[in-house]
Amino acid sequence: MTTPPLAGEPARSVSPAARLRGEPRLPGDKSISHRALILAALAPGESLIRDAGDGRDVKATAAVAAALGATVERRRGDGLNVDYRVASPGADGLHEPDGVLDCRNSGTSLRLWAGVLASLPFFAVLDGDDSLRSRPVARIIEPLRSMGAALYARRSDTLPPLVVVGRHRLRAIDFATRVPSAQVKSAILLAGLRAEGQTTVREAVATRDHTERMLRSRGIEVRREPATSSGGGPVAWTLDGGAQVRPLDERVPADPSAAAFWLVAGAIHPDAALTMRAVGVNPTRRAAIDILTRMGARIEETPAGAASASGVSGAGEPLADLTVRSSELHGIDLGPDEVASAIDEIPILCLAATQAHGKTTIRGAGELRNKESDRVAGIAAGLAALGARIEVDGDDISIQGPTLLVGSAVDPLEDHRLAMTFAVAGLIASGSTGIAHAEVAAVSYPIFFAELERLRA
Repeated sequence: MTTPPLAGEPARSVSPAARLRGEPRLPGDKSISHRALILAALAPGESLIRDAGDGRDVKATAAVAAALGATVERRRGDGLNVDYRVASPGADGLHEPDGVLDCRNSGTSLRLWAGVLASLPFFAVLDGDDSLRSRPVARIIEPLRSMGAALYARRSDTLPPLVVVGRHRLRAIDFATRVPSAQVKSAILLAGLRAEGQTTVREAVATRDHTERMLRSRGIEVRREPATSSGGGPVAWTLDGGAQVRPLDERVPADPSAAAFWLVAGAIHPDAALTMRAVGVNPTRRAAIDILTRMGARIEETPAGAASASGVSGAGEPLADLTVRSSELHGIDLGPDEVASAIDEIPILCLAATQAHGKTTIRGAGELRNKESDRVAGIAAGLAALGARIEVDGDDISIQGPTLLVGSAVDPLEDHRLAMTFAVAGLIASGSTGIAHAEVAAVSYPIFFAELERLRA
């Protein structure tokens, strides 16, 4: 799309950069920040969460925790990351909120809190902005209803707002997810904490395992087993209801999804050297790093340890320093399993493909249509406006490269990942690239554009 921004909302202009140098400052991992706040609210006592991301999505999760009765105190904040002190009465002490719980733009907030609320014996409504109201919720309503909670949503129980009437003791279930979704898996496991018996979630494609790691570090046994007797492929996650989550102090790693923008920027720019410190490289989150390496990106990875120097727990999350330099990329074929593993990074990987020699095919990207926008349509329209050779066939994307990009007006559909993808494209496109609603980057990366200007200086 090349439509201009709405009146009164000027586009942000990005011009080509002569070179890129430095160390981008990264937000704390958004997925882990959400979960740390939610688990702190469930744990009786005090938890300290250091270097949580300070984007709008994480702030929404913190606000919900406070509305349910936890004391959530912001300690240190620098506009990018923040320390939270959470003092909670524990799950049994949380109470019915006085008003609607506003999840803003955060699907993670809505879906994970729905799992928690399913096991709390009161009425709650989860809502958000116009974008969130287009995100599917039937996928969590079905399993949580089968556990005994009452859930309702508009459009025949498919779209938010989501009403949850929880019950004190849920029924344990054995549930196979229909789409690869860590959010669905996490919602069921969080509900299973207060269910009678053994709750199992089966996945055809293994998704990010932050919830499982973080539950283990807080005293909850979560067992991972092959979902079939032959082993490999599908996996099953199981926990027993009734155990109490313990409070924990931890430091949040730097977000690998945020790092992916700079990894691609460094790889596709002709004069670049960028280093990112203490990035989370959890095996279920590092797909973008491995995909770029397969494409020929020059990425150096140095382990940084699983805990900070201060000894604050990293909840078992491996960390690494990453350095990327200008690279010559080649096209590859990505199957549905790889797409599921790199679902948040697919837009920026599409940009990398425009600069790769040969054809890149991305198959089975349909879940991207259920994100903050229809990312399949958005990335195809935006990159095509910049001159890329990109085609969409159903849920498959094909990109032929390399292509000289030409600056143009692009519309990120008020989606933070599309806005940042088009900004990185502007660093190598000739002329000026105008990005409508660029401020939406603050959903996950409040200082992204400031960093972009600093690294090109």
